[in-house]
Amino acid sequence: MTDTRRWFWLGGVVLVCLFVWLLHSILTPFLVALLLAYMGDPLADRLEKLKMSRTMSVVTVFLLFTLIFMGLLLVLVPMLAKQLYRLYELAPQILDWLQHTAMPWTQAKLGLADGFWKFDKVKAAISEHMGQTGDIVGIVLSQATTSTLALIGWLTNLVLIPVVCFYLLRDYDVMTAKVRSLLPRHREKKIVALADECHEVLGAFIRGQLLVMVALGVIYAAGLMLVGLELGLLIGVIAGLAAIVPYMGFVIGIGSAILAGFFQFGGDLYPMLGIVAVFMVGQALEGMVLTPLLVGDRIGLHPVAVIFAILAGGELFGFTGILLALPVAAVIMVLVRHVHDLYKDSDIYGGLDDPDL
Repeated sequence: MTDTRRWFWLGGVVLVCLFVWLLHSILTPFLVALLLAYMGDPLADRLEKLKMSRTMSVVTVFLLFTLIFMGLLLVLVPMLAKQLYRLYELAPQILDWLQHTAMPWTQAKLGLADGFWKFDKVKAAISEHMGQTGDIVGIVLSQATTSTLALIGWLTNLVLIPVVCFYLLRDYDVMTAKVRSLLPRHREKKIVALADECHEVLGAFIRGQLLVMVALGVIYAAGLMLVGLELGLLIGVIAGLAAIVPYMGFVIGIGSAILAGFFQFGGDLYPMLGIVAVFMVGQALEGMVLTPLLVGDRIGLHPVAVIFAILAGGELFGFTGILLALPVAAVIMVLVRHVHDLYKDSDIYGGLDDPDL
C-alpha cells in the first residue's frame, strides 16, 4: 500500500470519527433502527423464500416487532414499576441491616475504625422522597416538559425509529448490493470475505447472545416468581440484561436474589434453596441448550472485549457510542485476527535465513 493510500484510509477513519462525534446526538434513532433492521432481515429473507413479496415480508416482521414492543409496554413495564416501588420501600430496611449487622461484622473481622460508614443521610434522603415514588410518570413528564425543544426532539426520535426501521428493512438487500457494487473490483472478494467474518461475529453475538439474554431473563424471572420472591421479575430482568457478558448475569442475579430472599423469607431454608436452584437450572440450560442452539460454535466477542467496548463507546460518544461499540469491536476483532495470521506467516515471526540478521 502506497503512502497516498495509507493517508487516504487514515483520513477516512478520522472523518468518520469526527462525523460520529459531531452528530452523535441525532444518530441514536438511526442506529436503533439499523439494529432492528439487522435483526429482522434474516426473518424477512425466510418469509421471502415462502413466496411472500419483500414488502409483505417486511410488514409481517414489522408487525411482529410492534406486537412485542406493545406487549412489553402494556404488561411488563407496569409490573416492573410496582417492583421498583417495592424495592424503594425496602431500601431503608436494607440500609438498617447493613448499618447494624453487616458493617459491624465486617469491622470486627477486618479491624476497621469506628464510624467508617455513614448511612444516616442516605436513609433520610430515601425516607424524605418515599412519597414521591407513586408518581413516577408525572416526574418523568415534568422533567421532559421543562424544555419544549427537548420534548419535541424526544418525540421525533420515538417516531423516527419505526419509520427508518421499515425503510431500512425493506431496502436492506438492495443497499448491501449497491455497497458491494462500489467496492474496488480487484479487492471485492477480500473485502466481502472480511465483511462476512464481521457479520458472523456480530451476528453470533447480537442475534445469538441477545436471544440467550431474553431466554435467561424469562427463566430467572419465572423461576423466582414461582419460588414466591416479591422482586423476582425485577431481578430476573436485571440478570437477563447482565447476561450480555457471560456469567455476569448469574453472579448479579443470584447475589441480589439471595439478598432479597433473606429480607423476605428471613433466611428460611427451603425458599433460599429454591432461589439457588433457579439459577443453577438457568446456568445448566444456558451451557447445554441455549448457547449451543442459539449461538452455536461461532466465535463471538470475548467478555472482556464486550465490557471494554461498551464502556469506551459510552465514554466517547454517549448512548450512540454504546450502540456502535459492538459492531466496531467485531470489525476490530476480525482485523486483529488477520493481522495475527499475517504476522505468524511473516519472516519477522519465523526468522530469516541469513544468520547475520
